[in-house]
Amino acid sequence: MIYLSKEALESEEVVDFKRKLELTWIGKENRPQLEPRILLEDSEKSHHAQHRVTPYDVFDNRLIFGDNLLALKALEQEFAGKISCVYIDPPFNTQQAFEHYDDGVEHSVWLALMRDRLEILHRLLHPTGSLFVQIDDTELAYLIAVADEIFGRKNRVSVITFKQSSASGPKSVNPGLVTTSNFIVYYAKNKDVWKSYKVFVPTARDDRYSKYIENFDAPFTEWRLINLKEAFCTFHQATWKDLKQRFTDRLENKLEEFVLSNPDRVVRTARVAPRDVNAEARDALSASLQDSDTVFRTERVGKESYYFLNGEQLLFYRSKTRLINTKLTTASAATNLWDDVLSNNLHNEGGVAFPNGKKPEFLLKRIIELSTEPGDIILDSFAGSGTTGAVGHKMGRRWIMVELGEHCHTHILPRLRRVVDGTDFSGITGAVGWKGGGGFRYYLLAPSLLEKDKWGNWVISKQYNSAMLAEALCKLEGFVYAPSDTIYWQHGHSTERDFVYVTTQNLSPDQLQQLSDEVGSDRSLLVLCTAFRGKADRWANLTVKKIPRAVLSRCEWGHDDYSLSVENLPKAPAKPGQQSLFEEEVD
Repeated sequence: MIYLSKEALESEEVVDFKRKLELTWIGKENRPQLEPRILLEDSEKSHHAQHRVTPYDVFDNRLIFGDNLLALKALEQEFAGKISCVYIDPPFNTQQAFEHYDDGVEHSVWLALMRDRLEILHRLLHPTGSLFVQIDDTELAYLIAVADEIFGRKNRVSVITFKQSSASGPKSVNPGLVTTSNFIVYYAKNKDVWKSYKVFVPTARDDRYSKYIENFDAPFTEWRLINLKEAFCTFHQATWKDLKQRFTDRLENKLEEFVLSNPDRVVRTARVAPRDVNAEARDALSASLQDSDTVFRTERVGKESYYFLNGEQLLFYRSKTRLINTKLTTASAATNLWDDVLSNNLHNEGGVAFPNGKKPEFLLKRIIELSTEPGDIILDSFAGSGTTGAVGHKMGRRWIMVELGEHCHTHILPRLRRVVDGTDFSGITGAVGWKGGGGFRYYLLAPSLLEKDKWGNWVISKQYNSAMLAEALCKLEGFVYAPSDTIYWQHGHSTERDFVYVTTQNLSPDQLQQLSDEVGSDRSLLVLCTAFRGKADRWANLTVKKIPRAVLSRCEWGHDDYSLSVENLPKAPAKPGQQSLFEEEVD
């Protein structure tokens, strides 16, 4: 508890302790007025399999070429609250890219870039969804502070350490600590309803399980336990000494193979307190003390049965195993240290080269397994080489990716085509049994709806046809674009009785009256036209607006690139005698 003196309480400088803690930066209050662009499909770049491979093939995946902030805004109307998992690998903001710029400005631009994107991603996520942001230690602390503001500190699930390399090569001789890891910040949209799925990772054999049920097929009351090594030797018809010579450094691997081939026979005993089991099991536990050579069992509805021997519980090795990548493996629950997903043979994954940027398919597999089920939608707005979409496709998830770089065409498109065609045999293909199938649609961001004419006036872009114009204005006005095949004035709807009509005509009073009559008294129509004659409030069921005047103040028109462009950053503050960043030139 904080106590303040009477003088402090009477002072005008008393701190407002109810104000939230937040990270501030240069220009934090500045927010872009994003134009909700429409998406234009390029069918020549879209791709699908020639036939269905399984009944669960997914064809409505999306690859979007364009600025990712504008693309996220374009997706918001249709996908708000529908994305189950967001994974992004944004620019790490390394000093190499900013050596000629002020450190404070550098951080400010990067933070604004992340804040603007995280806010839309938060709206896109389903209430049960999860966000994963991969980052290095340069901006880790700042990213957490920004994400805490948007998602809420209580919804931060974990900060995962991902070991991506070993302490070898040229970096191992550099001064200081060798960097071998980066981080994945993990948030739930709402922990109260959040869905997460248990993921297990391979681990070493548990040598505490050192007994073997020699006569497993007999009634459990007659089971006999022998030493595991003895059973292993009997199986190979050799002595332990002979097996050590035969298998040399492969002996442990061979022993583990034997254990995993017999997970119901390999056991251990463990002490158990009577209070830790139910009443019926306590009776069986007590009886096993009286008859030390007999196994006792207590069955449980919907759960594994209890087995007791000589006053201890009998534990089976099968409880230590999981099916991982189609192989039965000794496993334990995944922790926040991921040091088992190394980038071995990464350069060959997907059949594309992407130095210093490609992520292992097994890394994305784990993230997707943690947060989704087949059929869920995953989103990556910094697509890079396309790993998220490739992995999601192989795992039966629906996916959306956004990429502005030309590698969208040189890397992502060829990679995804191979996935769809079943000719990508790298990455997780074998682990999930992928055979090809499904497809995706390729979209471009439409140009800005408005452009300036030669006199500097905002006019509707000449690149827009009537259908594009109708769809764009539907999105701007919050209507679902759904043009009717039979009613010319129904271009979209917001409810079952509220419609929108878009036209470049100059509408006369007679035309507006005809529209009003056709709409009827029980429906409403928003009319967006270039001009009209008559009073707009004359027709009770019509709302008439002129375009583009009605939308001029809505957005930043003609702004196509919200990416972090170094050449557009302000220069660093000048040294004394030079012009500073915020002041006039000094004499």
